[in-house]
Amino acid sequence: MYQRWAALALVLAHWCLSPKSSAGQSAQPDQQQPRGRKSGTLGQNYPNPFTAETRIPFSLACAEGADSDRVVSVRIYNVLAQLVAVPVVEGRGDPLDNVKLPCGEYIGYWDGKVRRTGRGAASGIYIYELVVDGERSAKKMFVGK
Repeated sequence: MYQRWAALALVLAHWCLSPKSSAGQSAQPDQQQPRGRKSGTLGQNYPNPFTAETRIPFSLACAEGADSDRVVSVRIYNVLAQLVAVPVVEGRGDPLDNVKLPCGEYIGYWDGKVRRTGRGAASGIYIYELVVDGERSAKKMFVGK
């Protein structure tokens, strides 16, 4: 068990401390990006780090000649890839779990509580993921107490 925790700590430290490559410095195109137009764009949560609540901005692109509604999910995971929470659309209160939304800009709101328990999330690093019509993008956030 100790070896698993040590391996997890090593991977987490490497991920957090590794330098981010800039798009202008890359000699080859980023092969993780889907080709063509992106369905949605995920912004950095704010405030980050946070203690009680945070907001996650995201936008949905309009597809030409297609239905303008997109199937959208935003989920928050801990570093063990366990689902922690599903934010709601700020101002509407709809959970962002396979909800149909028209193109535009939105803000997901998370109150910092773990789903189904009502307890505040523990301090640490969390991953939040935007899924738009099956296309995924993710970023990390930090909860500090």
